[in-house]
Amino acid sequence: LVTFEPGARTAWHTHPLGQTLVVTAGCGWVQREGGAIEEIRPGGNHTTSPGEKHWHGATSTTAMSHIAVQEALDGLPVDWLEQVSDAQYRPAGRTA
Repeated sequence: LVTFEPGARTAWHTHPLGQTLVVTAGCGWVQREGGAIEEIRPGGNHTTSPGEKHWHGATSTTAMSHIAVQEALDGLPVDWLEQVSDAQYRPAGRTA
């Protein structure tokens, strides 16, 4: 179980075999490279494809907890990339 406080998020990253997020509490955001920010809430799952660049975390005003399910390829479950900028995280002043 991973918990993100309001405003906290991962860096951009990929998973060699994909990833499924199961939100257990709160409200969060996830974004695939080149896509819109999507809201994630308890009761829904979010899946990324193998090698798909993305980030996820809490909204700017609400904490979020999730279980992350992914497998490792050659011992590597994730490839961490650059940080998500504030402008990417809050486009056009989005707050929640």
